[in-house]
Amino acid sequence: MPRLGYLLPTRERIMEGRPETAPLLALAERAEALGFDSIWVGDSLLARPRHDPLTLLAAVAARTRKVDLGTAVLLPALRNPVVLAQQVATLDRIAEGRLILGVGIATDMPNIRSEFEAAGVPFDKRVGRMIEGLALARALWTGQPVDWPPTAEGRWQVKAGVLGPPPHRRGGPPIWIGGSVAPARIRAGRLYDGWFPNAPTPQEYPAQWAEVQAAARAAGRDPATLTGAMYLTLAIDDDAGRAEARIDAYLAQYYGQRPDVMRKRQMCYAGPAAGAADWLEAYAAAGASHLMLRFAGDHERHLETVAHLRRDLGW
Repeated sequence: MPRLGYLLPTRERIMEGRPETAPLLALAERAEALGFDSIWVGDSLLARPRHDPLTLLAAVAARTRKVDLGTAVLLPALRNPVVLAQQVATLDRIAEGRLILGVGIATDMPNIRSEFEAAGVPFDKRVGRMIEGLALARALWTGQPVDWPPTAEGRWQVKAGVLGPPPHRRGGPPIWIGGSVAPARIRAGRLYDGWFPNAPTPQEYPAQWAEVQAAARAAGRDPATLTGAMYLTLAIDDDAGRAEARIDAYLAQYYGQRPDVMRKRQMCYAGPAAGAADWLEAYAAAGASHLMLRFAGDHERHLETVAHLRRDLGW
């Protein structure tokens, strides 16, 4: 049976002019009480303003006991990897090994390019920065002295650097990478611990997940150790027309893009609860073992509704 995650509405609350963190922490506690398996926080500096994910997750870690905590998704290319390695190690200590580091490279949009420019990071170098930066972070998470780069060339220079304390989980938290294009699937299988897309339909998912697993085998890794996840957006309402209007308005405000364009880029459901159950079950049958859910508003009601659906599904 799949594990269910919940994305805290950090972006939405900023858009609504409600930046207070106490209600977000209360939602995290409520999700844990209802049986959700994980709590997630998104990331952006300026393109889609919101709370810093690692700082907020530290507070969530202190207020919860069982749920996994994750970033959906962090943009590591925007951060110095030595600083990021220390932040993640401390967060994993606070969470006592419950952290999942979801990462991505960012979509090519004008406001995101501006965000990278503001951070002093070349947008066109973001893939290489992410790969090398995460490799350096993993080396530091061993707690052993690190000399970097391991070959002649590298973006960062570390001489016998020791990070302490290392993460609670030996070797650091699992890294799941987003992205639905073929290169992202190959990177997921070759380098990371999970695949975390938002675009494939239930019909497309099995073949794409098989590509991730094949890339893992080609790299000499055991594909059984990888997690196949999925990032999904829902507006559940008995009135299907109202649900459609809700999710279109949500996507337009969230991204500043036409909702029909966004719905081609990421999977969304709008409609009654019974249809949502069938939709989630289709992804589970397709091989997704962790479903992270983002709700288009009305979070308390959505949490309760999905908790009931889960019990009905026997999950």
